[in-house]
Amino acid sequence: MSVAEFQIRTMAEADVERVVAIAAAAITAPHWPRAAYLDALAPDASRLALVLDQGAELVGFAIARLLVPEAELESIAIAAPWRRREAATALMAALMAALRTHNVRQLMLEVRPSNVAARALYARLGFYEAGRRSKYYQFPEEDGLVLRKAL
Repeated sequence: MSVAEFQIRTMAEADVERVVAIAAAAITAPHWPRAAYLDALAPDASRLALVLDQGAELVGFAIARLLVPEAELESIAIAAPWRRREAATALMAALMAALRTHNVRQLMLEVRPSNVAARALYARLGFYEAGRRSKYYQFPEEDGLVLRKAL
């Protein structure tokens, strides 16, 4: 599957139920309550929320908090059948392009050291390790690697 076969758009309220389901099924994604996703869509939320569709199916999402000139990737998840099929690459590329239009010059995120697939994706996209947050994650407890990328 090529990146061109995915459609990326701004998340809408009608997407939230599917977004919650995708996040709940992804053990490495934050499991926010439905209300948190709705809050991310508020006009004054200072967040950029995108979804990725393949045909009529919503297969992934990403949410970044805008802290111009920086942004923080708060959550990204891809539905299991679509992983390792360039979906996350397409979504991250679109997110970074959209962040640049908001005058964001650097994107940061945290990732579990044990999340090998995500770390490989971020390395391919040019992120570098900028630090470590001790015991950042729970269940199981694990440090968070802080990654950054200039946009």
